[in-house]
Amino acid sequence: MRIRDENKINSIREKAIEMIVGEGFDGLSMQKLAKAANVSPATIYIYFKNREDLLSQLYNHVQNTFSEVTLDGFSPELSFRDGLWLQWKNRFRFIQEHPLYFQFQEQFRNSPLINQCGVDISDFKSNMKNFVINAVKRGDMKPMEPEVFWSIAYGTLYSLIKFHLNERSMMNNNFTLTDEKMKQAFEMVIKAFKH
Repeated sequence: MRIRDENKINSIREKAIEMIVGEGFDGLSMQKLAKAANVSPATIYIYFKNREDLLSQLYNHVQNTFSEVTLDGFSPELSFRDGLWLQWKNRFRFIQEHPLYFQFQEQFRNSPLINQCGVDISDFKSNMKNFVINAVKRGDMKPMEPEVFWSIAYGTLYSLIKFHLNERSMMNNNFTLTDEKMKQAFEMVIKAFKH
């Protein structure tokens, strides 16, 4: 039995994500991936059963990285304001540190593949759920559907991040998301939860 070569696995993983972000899921062939990762096609099949397994493992890896970054310093026991602000900062940090992961994540979520992968982010979901339950108990927000909460709590942040990534505002001017701009938007979101 072969010993797992983490360098080869990381190379395959990173090149696959680059290819998918650059060319879409249809642009990912095992032959092209092997060449880009500087391994033989047979090496890929040592670590991944098939293309679907590769995609599922890629998404799991990206989601685990996302969870690790967004939960850094976070606790469901934090006040609503402090916890949500930390989530904003951590989510933005994840995107800044892992821009290809974010783009891959977006592509994967908006494809039928999302229904076929077995991603376990129960720790992340549990933390987020308990954070909201605690906020409702403390009276920081009213009970609401998770989709409504997410739209209010994070929709603004992700819109700003997209402008930041495109480096363009709605008026086609240069745009960079600064801490000051993020804080201004955050304060408006906090006010929305108080009504």
